[in-house]
Amino acid sequence: MGVRLDIALLRNFVAIADATVMSRAAEQVGRTQAALSQQVKKLEEAIEQPLMIRTGRGVSLTIHGERLLAHAHKILRAHDEAVAELTGATLSGQLRFGCPDDYARIFLPGLLQTFSRLHPQVFIEVVCASTPRLLERLKGRSLDIAITSQPDSPQRDQFLRREPFVWVGRKGSDAFHLDPLQLALSDPDALDHVAATSSLDRAGRRYRIAYASGSVSGLTAVVRSGQAITVMTQTGVPPDLEVLPASSGLPALPSVGITVQTADRTPSRLLSHFEAHVRSVLPTL
Repeated sequence: MGVRLDIALLRNFVAIADATVMSRAAEQVGRTQAALSQQVKKLEEAIEQPLMIRTGRGVSLTIHGERLLAHAHKILRAHDEAVAELTGATLSGQLRFGCPDDYARIFLPGLLQTFSRLHPQVFIEVVCASTPRLLERLKGRSLDIAITSQPDSPQRDQFLRREPFVWVGRKGSDAFHLDPLQLALSDPDALDHVAATSSLDRAGRRYRIAYASGSVSGLTAVVRSGQAITVMTQTGVPPDLEVLPASSGLPALPSVGITVQTADRTPSRLLSHFEAHVRSVLPTL
């Protein structure tokens, strides 16, 4: 029997290659580093060639790994296009899709571009808001489907990926030294707000909610001014801001799990296909 390359293994191999750091890839796909290492080992055993070299700074691809990566992109693209053509090439209609503000910049382009290429007759209306507001819209059926954040839990298999919360400030700013600490946070029931205030309360650190907004762009503008710091998922940190290191004295923050939820328990064919697309693509972005 010839060599067979498993699609799921290839997706995770691509995720590792793109992330270059095993821990970051594990967080993105919602699996442990040990599980990802085992999957790479299976691929290496299948083709009988080393694919990655582990270093102190992360992972790098061998020559065989670079070759496989090029093929993997082609294979996954052909696979996804074949599935789309055979099961939903004539999809058309409209979907109302919700996405948390802090994920929009990172996730939406990849999700929407790839789905639009496969199903150009589908119109997707996008609503960006915090997870609590998205859940309200799902319950009220003003949204069909949404990416949402949930508190991290041992039941991590339900998550499409995990994201650590981080403290964020303007580069070169010393706002994290202020006493009381000046915070720019979103809605009180949002996970980033809860994570920030709970961790500071446990640490006994004085703080003040100096700026509150349901808009991530508004909070980001405040942080850029250097007047306050905020909490974001690590993936969502804009390049002109910085993740504050442990040496800043700020308490550790938890991670969150990212999943997708629909408003309808008996989804339409279009909704089912879009949900499957999100579940397939989101872990690799």
